[in-house]
Amino acid sequence: MANLRTKIVLEAFKKKAVDVPAPENEVSRWFGCLVFNREKMRRYLDPDTYDALTKCIDEGLSLDLPTADKVAAGMKKWALEHGVTHITHWFQPLTDGTAEKHDSLIEYNGRGGVIESFTGKNLVQQEPDASSFPSGGIRATFEARGYTAWDPSSPVFIQDDTLCIPTVFVAYTGEALDYKTPLKRSLKAVSDAAVPICRLFDPAVNRVYAYLGWEQEYFLVDEDIYAARPDLMITGRTLMGHESSKNQQLDDHYFGAIPSRVAAFMKELETEGYKLGIPLKTRHKEVAPNQFEFAPIYGEMNLSNDQNQQIMNVMHRVARKHGFVVLLHEKPFAGVNGSGKHNNWSLGTDTGVPLMAPGKDALGNLQFITFFVNTLYAVQRHNGLLKASIASATNAHRLGANEAPPAIVSAFLGRTMTGVLHDLLEMPSGTPIEISGKKGASVGAIGIPQIFIDNTDRNRTSPFAFTGNRFEFRAVGASANCAGSMITLNTAVAEQLLDFKDALDANMAEGKALDVAVMDTLKPLIASILDVVCFEGNGYSDEWRKEAARRGLDTETIVPKMLCEYEKKESVEMFTRCGVFNEKELHARNEVKLETYVKKVQIEARVIGRMALNHIIPAALDYQTRLLQNASLQKSLLGDEAAATELALAREISALIADIRRKVEGITEARKKANKLEDKFEKALAYSGVADLIPGIRKPIDDLEEIVDNATWPLPKYRELLFIS
Repeated sequence: MANLRTKIVLEAFKKKAVDVPAPENEVSRWFGCLVFNREKMRRYLDPDTYDALTKCIDEGLSLDLPTADKVAAGMKKWALEHGVTHITHWFQPLTDGTAEKHDSLIEYNGRGGVIESFTGKNLVQQEPDASSFPSGGIRATFEARGYTAWDPSSPVFIQDDTLCIPTVFVAYTGEALDYKTPLKRSLKAVSDAAVPICRLFDPAVNRVYAYLGWEQEYFLVDEDIYAARPDLMITGRTLMGHESSKNQQLDDHYFGAIPSRVAAFMKELETEGYKLGIPLKTRHKEVAPNQFEFAPIYGEMNLSNDQNQQIMNVMHRVARKHGFVVLLHEKPFAGVNGSGKHNNWSLGTDTGVPLMAPGKDALGNLQFITFFVNTLYAVQRHNGLLKASIASATNAHRLGANEAPPAIVSAFLGRTMTGVLHDLLEMPSGTPIEISGKKGASVGAIGIPQIFIDNTDRNRTSPFAFTGNRFEFRAVGASANCAGSMITLNTAVAEQLLDFKDALDANMAEGKALDVAVMDTLKPLIASILDVVCFEGNGYSDEWRKEAARRGLDTETIVPKMLCEYEKKESVEMFTRCGVFNEKELHARNEVKLETYVKKVQIEARVIGRMALNHIIPAALDYQTRLLQNASLQKSLLGDEAAATELALAREISALIADIRRKVEGITEARKKANKLEDKFEKALAYSGVADLIPGIRKPIDDLEEIVDNATWPLPKYRELLFIS
């Protein structure tokens, strides 16, 4: 084992960067070449079919079957030119991943041969069954029908030899079984709620879009070293391993020069992303060793979320070509930062007006303040639910840790916007809200600096921060589907906008002018958010936890209890009122979340128990045996005192082995008791107790790693996992 481990580490050090062929022309020339986008639609569809399809995309109109046949014919011609042999309906089940079943294009031609066939029916709908995906009880085993239906607003794309058609995934009875269906419902809900308010400022507005810009953090590990770590392979994280002498304490990895093998991986990843129309913009080293990040240009949420799911698949495939494995677990290594996926969220109108940035005049600024304040109040109303939307067994290792997301959802606005809100409370309603000049001199009663001047500092301890023209929801986990949290945020904002409009209408019915009525309606909300959800200080401090509890914010840290937020009366009312989930769907999703939590903790408990008994204890006993043999030899030749060190180490090893065995037996018994529970919540709660036992087993294992000689230790260590790239 020792020789094998040494060989693996040496081979990892020898790996060189794989040459990535440079594209022939500028990115702009071939960007989106594997996407059936509007440029391809114009080229491969007749004008009438093109118009029908774009109306379907832009206005949500249905597509009749004859038109779908024409669209499919154009897609087939384009796909065959790219060597496509199969099609798949590409969907996003409740696993945080994607799913696809490939069907060949061939059909019998009636003359003993085959032809390539692709019809509108194949394009628009399929029945993949997919009955083994989690459904939370929506589908029984004997009611397994599941349907996928094309989402025209997300372009069809090519992956290898397969035409991938983004789809929703629903049950025979119509309930959503995926992330895309409720995401699209939430996008409609926020648009429907926002448009009537926008029309008070601009009657030309017909639609409001939600935008998403995700930032994807990840670790890279050499694939050979990864293969020698059963815990990494099975759970995605290291369940044992002593900290390296050096980890991230020098901050020298952050934004550092990118190693050649990693740079080659990044280059190929970007190339593959560009072909799929994913506008990857930023790449850099993150703060932890072997941790990296990339991010795209901001985009419409439904498409941007699909692109994040696509690129996560591409990452794994490309990494293997360069001898790496991508780790998307939220906390793969103890003692260094974990990985998140910051979700930058905003709203904008179909007339091109961003709703989360100051406007060009007093009326535009009033519109900005309206949506800014209502978003914050929505976060305040449902802060516990928003935390539940990002809660999982894997993200639990980051929540509450001294990283990006405290386990309390508060909002950071920055000194400038906090000051603006205080000023608005003091000023009479109807006071113009003007933008300050470039030199900062106010040209109105209430000044907001121009948006290109950074008018907010960064607060890395805030899970929901205003960053100038958007809010950054920093608590989302790296492995999560962005839609999970965005569905909740969109719906919370939609509900709050509906309530605001009702209150505004009541004020306007009293004959008040628009600007006066808006501010009279906003002021109670502003006063409340300044007192409750807005927080400028250190979100990691013990003082803040106490203060947050006093303010009435949710401070729960146990994941199963967090998930209870989904079934609270106010949550059910919010989702059903906005048409995002019915009560059955909501209950089913919570069942899936609880069940997934149980299974992930259960797997980790099994893995650490088996590794402790099959890897760690045998290695420790082997080293102890050699110590005792050496002690015996020393005693016989040099006397009892000469063997004191060996005997002391042997006794320490015995104590640690006994501690490990006792704790493994304890976690096994805890699992058995938890497994007998029928109620899903009670079982998940019991498994949160099982999760709490894992660090207790890890501690004596990590202590043994410091004692057992390096050649005998069976697993690659942190210094090898984190510093070989």
